[in-house]
Amino acid sequence: MSKIDPELKKKLLKESQSPFKGLRRILWIALSGSAFLGLLIMLAKIASGSELQQNNLLIQLGACIIFPALLFFDRNKD
Repeated sequence: MSKIDPELKKKLLKESQSPFKGLRRILWIALSGSAFLGLLIMLAKIASGSELQQNNLLIQLGACIIFPALLFFDRNKD
C-alpha cells in the first residue's frame, strides 16, 4: 500500500505529534544556562557587599527553577 519506509513513517508521525522538539530543548538549555549564570553573578555581587533588591533575586531563583523544569517535562516519555 504505502511506499514509505516504516522507520521513516514512525519518525514522521512522532515529529508531527511534537513539532520543533529539538528547537524547544535547545531553547530551554540556553535559558537555563542564562538563568544560572545570572544567579551566579548576583551571588557574587552579594558576596562583594553590593546591595541587591530582593525581588530581582527571587525572579532569578524562579528562572533557575522554571527553565530546568520545562526541560525535564519536555523529555521523551518512552
